[in-house]
Amino acid sequence: MPKALPVIDISAPVCCAPVAAGPMTDEDALNVALRLKALADPARVKLMSYLFSSSAGEPNSGDLAAGLGLTESTVSHHLTQLRKAGLVLSERRGMNMFHRAHPEAMQALCAVLDPNCCR
Repeated sequence: MPKALPVIDISAPVCCAPVAAGPMTDEDALNVALRLKALADPARVKLMSYLFSSSAGEPNSGDLAAGLGLTESTVSHHLTQLRKAGLVLSERRGMNMFHRAHPEAMQALCAVLDPNCCR
C-alpha cells in the first residue's frame, strides 16, 4: 500500500522560493508536492480547465458533472481534493454549492515551478 502524505493545511497559495533557486527545505518541497498531488488526476485537470473556461460564471456540482460526463459524487470527491489544496473555492447558496478556480493559487504554484511562466 502506498505511503500517504501527511495531512497539513495547504489551502493558502504556496509561498516559497522557486524550485530553480536552489535546494528547497523539506517543508517547502512538501507544500509544493501536496498541491501537485491534488492536480495529478486527469479528472481534476479537466475540472480546473472547465472552471477556468466557464463562461456561465460559477457552475454548481451538477453543471460540472454534466459538462464533464462524470457523476456528481465523482465531481464532489475531486472538488474536495482541489479545495483542500486551495485550488478551488466553493460557496454554498441555498441547496447548491457553486465553485470557481482560485487563480492566485494556480499562479503561485506556477511561479514556484517556473518563475518566468507568469510574466
